[in-house]
Amino acid sequence: MQGLPQGSLQREVKIVAILTTTSASFLTPFISSATNIALPNIGLELGLDTVMLGWVQTSFLLTTAIFLLPLGKVADIVGRKRVFLLGLVVYTASSFLASVANSATILITSRIFQGIGGAMLAATSVAILSSVFPPQDRGKVLGINVASVYTSIALGPFIGGILTQQFGWRSIFSVNVLVGLLTLLLSLRLRQECMGTPGERFDILGSLLYGTSLAAIMWGALSVSSYGGGFYSPPIYALLMGVLIMVCLVVWEGRTECPVLDVRLFLNNLKFSLSNLSALINYAATYALSFLLSLYLQVIKGFTPQVAGTILMVQPVVQALLSPLAGWLSDRIDPSKVASVGIALNAIGLFVLSTINVETEILSIVVILILMGIGFALFSSPNTNAIMSSVGRELFGVASATLSTMRTLGQTFSIALATLVLSVFVGSEILKPRSLGDFVAGIHVAFLIFGVLCALGVFTSLARGKKKLA
Repeated sequence: MQGLPQGSLQREVKIVAILTTTSASFLTPFISSATNIALPNIGLELGLDTVMLGWVQTSFLLTTAIFLLPLGKVADIVGRKRVFLLGLVVYTASSFLASVANSATILITSRIFQGIGGAMLAATSVAILSSVFPPQDRGKVLGINVASVYTSIALGPFIGGILTQQFGWRSIFSVNVLVGLLTLLLSLRLRQECMGTPGERFDILGSLLYGTSLAAIMWGALSVSSYGGGFYSPPIYALLMGVLIMVCLVVWEGRTECPVLDVRLFLNNLKFSLSNLSALINYAATYALSFLLSLYLQVIKGFTPQVAGTILMVQPVVQALLSPLAGWLSDRIDPSKVASVGIALNAIGLFVLSTINVETEILSIVVILILMGIGFALFSSPNTNAIMSSVGRELFGVASATLSTMRTLGQTFSIALATLVLSVFVGSEILKPRSLGDFVAGIHVAFLIFGVLCALGVFTSLARGKKKLA
């Protein structure tokens, strides 16, 4: 890049930044949605029951949730490009490990490291773009970045289904290795280091409390059925310990000067708190949709991974197409109202899904997915608008990171709750014909619980009131 005119140099820096961050933003949502399609095949080859299949997804999401905020703070202190490059290395190496895994232990271990690498990428991509592009161009490039995320979610089930059916489930992770290596080679041309708060003290205790509390709560929730549900069982102790540590976290973060989680922002801004709570509820209630329907379509209905992936692609495609319109609406109508309509549509769709059985027509499933695609679109962009409108410009970075954390936590809780419900009904068996009746009953209960959660989200969404005037 030396010897280039200054204008050409800046243009190349911008092009490299947007290509690398867009590619990185594509990777993590893609692997998550594509893996959902491959779960039945993974279970058959490695002999995994429903609980272990849940951990294949939960291990990735939980690790991402645990490390997202701390690594974002580390990136601000030591440099975002440095953390971004390390994230690509970790993500690509762990994807290779997953592609050759021959046991549940190796696969889940690789997914944990994938989550760490994914957290590094998610914590730095938007920050790098915001650092490289001036304010007048920032909205456009961030829109491209968001489009990459939605595109990966939409293509994940479809491409994952084709890869699983034609080349086996390992090919999903192999493709991530290839894309990761190409992105890493391109990212080496990122010359400009992006610093946020160099020299700031890192909140080690807060990060440990945050990660420990999440890990304890999630392990406890997923393991209750394995211990017979007794009150004095280890999972109950883990749940109680997780809640206690979370209380300690809130107390500590309210007193420290450089918190990894700024609880004071939640305490002093009701609109911000309720908007983030609504996001947490929505993702907790809806993210397991593809997880459950992937198993339903392949195990109950007998579809191939490719066909199941094509069906599941309907919802994110509708969401991607309508999200710009929903964002436009939220600039003209109170975004809280638009988002409330969206989460209400999701609740209706989930309640209808709680009635599906072996005889349910696929057209009915597609119609429900279209309805929920509309609901996702009406909720996501306007809710983000409501969150960003509830804080000043100086807090945009904090607000964006907090929303990402709520999304990841919601996704983690969603998979954990779905896995817990299925384990209660199916137990620790690999899904097979004699357990299909119990499996359908488990799906009914899971979707019913998620529908109730979404209904609760309608009230938290409406309770935040009107959009804050700038």
